[in-house]
Amino acid sequence: MPDELLRTKLFVPQTRPFLIPRPHLLKRLNEGWQQNHKLTLISAPAGFGKTTLASTWVRQREEPVAWLSLDAGDQDLTRFLSYLLTTIDGVDGMSSTIGKKGLQLLQSAHPPPAEAVLIPLINDIVAHLDHIFLVLDDYHTIEATAVDDALTFLLDHLPEQLHLVIVTRVDPNLPLARYRARGSLNELRAADLRFTLEEAAVFLNEVMGLALSTAD
Repeated sequence: MPDELLRTKLFVPQTRPFLIPRPHLLKRLNEGWQQNHKLTLISAPAGFGKTTLASTWVRQREEPVAWLSLDAGDQDLTRFLSYLLTTIDGVDGMSSTIGKKGLQLLQSAHPPPAEAVLIPLINDIVAHLDHIFLVLDDYHTIEATAVDDALTFLLDHLPEQLHLVIVTRVDPNLPLARYRARGSLNELRAADLRFTLEEAAVFLNEVMGLALSTAD
C-alpha cells in the first residue's frame, strides 16, 4: 500500500451497538444482488442510516468486500484510482497480483489515462473466481468529471464477479438512466430508508430510552 494513503479509509465501519433491525431493506439489497444488478445505489440525505445499512449488508453477506470511504481530497483522479486499486488489492483471499499493475502505472511520472489503469484491474478480476463487493461511501464528496468518467468506464465493463455499491447524499453524475433501463441498477432512496412506525418505536424506546407505543 502506498505510504501516502490512509488505511482507515479502507475499513468497513463497525456497526453501532444499538442497531435497529431492518430486514426488509436487507431483503431489497439481496434481491438486487441475486438479480445480477451490477450497481446498488443508496442515495438519501444525511441521517438516513445509509452507511450503517451498507456495512450491515456486506458484513451479513460474508463475502469479500473492498470498502473505500471517500472525501473531497479523492477528487484527484490519480489519488482516487490509487485508493480504489489498493482497497481491492487488500481484500482477504484475493490474488496478490490484483491491482498491482495499475498501482505501478499510477506511480509513474506521467500516469496514463484511467482506462489504461482499469483494464488490467478488470482483467485480473475476471480471472478471480470469488465474488467481490466494492463499496464507495460518501460519493457525494466527489465533484470531478474525471473520476465520474473513470467509474462509468468501470461500470460499463464490470465483470460479473464484482458488485459495486455507491452510498451518497446526492445522485452521482453517472448514466443512471441507462443502467436503470438495462435492469442493472438497484436503488434505495430516502422514501425507502425512512423508519416504519414499528422501527421508530424501537428507536425511541431502546435507543433513546423512552417508553412509547406505536400509537404514541
